[in-house]
Amino acid sequence: MKRDILFMLPPGFYDNERREYCPECAEMWGLLSWFPAIKESLDIIYVNIAKPREAMSDMLGDKNQNAPTLVLQADSPEFEDCGIMRYRGQRFINNARDIGKYYAHRFGTPIPRGS
Repeated sequence: MKRDILFMLPPGFYDNERREYCPECAEMWGLLSWFPAIKESLDIIYVNIAKPREAMSDMLGDKNQNAPTLVLQADSPEFEDCGIMRYRGQRFINNARDIGKYYAHRFGTPIPRGS
């Protein structure tokens, strides 16, 4: 069975003439460290800060290259109010809070505060 794919920026990258990190990707890493069963259920692919991010644009089109983005496999369940989007039949969620809500439904984790 294929696994969901989580596209993220690496923990540190060079942009704007300095080293930076992505706060939403860091939020995802926090969630994955608190709930390791989630991490074990997916494949994580790191993408560069520079666009185009070919691995993402090939799958989701040029306009859908946000990180983090969770790409759902055909047999992955779907839940309402999780921000699931579609591109040519491919389902995906393109922000940390909605990914967190999806995992709350799927794995029974807590709902992100403020959601």
